[in-house]
Amino acid sequence: MSSGIEKNKLERSVLDVLLNEATLTECLITSPSGGYGVLPANGDLTAAEVELIDVDGKELRLKTGLSQAAASFDYVLVDCPPSLNMLTVNAMVACDSILITMQCEYFALEGLSALLSTVRRINETVNSDLEIEGILRTMYDPRNSLTTEVSEQLFSHFGSLVYRTVIPRNVRLAEAPSHGEPGIVYDRYSRGARAYMALAEEFLRRQ
Repeated sequence: MSSGIEKNKLERSVLDVLLNEATLTECLITSPSGGYGVLPANGDLTAAEVELIDVDGKELRLKTGLSQAAASFDYVLVDCPPSLNMLTVNAMVACDSILITMQCEYFALEGLSALLSTVRRINETVNSDLEIEGILRTMYDPRNSLTTEVSEQLFSHFGSLVYRTVIPRNVRLAEAPSHGEPGIVYDRYSRGARAYMALAEEFLRRQ
């Protein structure tokens, strides 16, 4: 929805790709506000967990679907739900690397440990190319002492994997989805938009 696409009016979505009912090209939509290609999803995607239970090679469905047109893109970003389920596993199998986003809170640190364990298992079994791209701190508030403590722990344990760029709490970023626009289009001069531009620059420098 933050790309200007009405999720309740989709004719096809990523679910159709996962179930082999449509090709990637048939499901792609160009964001009217951002100009990039989107493989959209909506609430129907929750059915994927059930639909894929007894399917052979279920963890490979997204990789197979993306391979149909991935060469047409410089980068493919896969946005995952904040849970370790079959959809997340499909993303890990399909991708070359993972950019981990997290708030600077202790529960997020615990979740990070579980995620890293899953990444290791995926790497050892079905995707030996998978690596951690980096760790991005989001909803960052430097006035909070907990934020500082967790940041220090991240740098202590993960060093250069932690991105120097942080994404701050920003009202303009929060407003953008209700206008059907990415934050960088809605207000390119806001603190949040400038932070994402800095993130893009740091990401490209690391390649």
